[in-house]
Amino acid sequence: MTEQPHPTEPPVRDSAPRGTAPPSAAGPGTLSGSLHFAGMLLALNGVLRIFEGIAAIAEDDVYARIGAYIYEINLTGWGWILLILGVIGVFVGWGVLQEAGWARVAGVVLAALGLIAQFLFLPYAPLWSLILIALDLFVIWALAAHWPKKGPAERTA
Repeated sequence: MTEQPHPTEPPVRDSAPRGTAPPSAAGPGTLSGSLHFAGMLLALNGVLRIFEGIAAIAEDDVYARIGAYIYEINLTGWGWILLILGVIGVFVGWGVLQEAGWARVAGVVLAALGLIAQFLFLPYAPLWSLILIALDLFVIWALAAHWPKKGPAERTA
């Protein structure tokens, strides 16, 4: 014989779909897999841009010279742009891993700027630029698609 709940007590319902943990199980302090991966990619992408920028600054002939290019900038200038984006990328990637709210917005903005910079750098290193563009697109998707759900108490605070 099974016990029935008292008629005045509401039935307990699990709001989580079958096969998933209830929302309270994750709790604060845990990142989803794609957010953790996006934070790591931002930091790694930053380190790679730092190396790319240092190479362009140190030797002006590291990258192949191209003919007439609309967005042509001195390679030393590109090096400084990439170096600055790289340093900021490492910092923002660390912020995403620390679950800082500012870092998610900054990560989307930084990945968008990095995507544009790599598009403009495309004639100098085509394959490398396409790989970094794809990584930036994933970072934008991961940071924009997975915002934490706040409970009623957190929305008012």
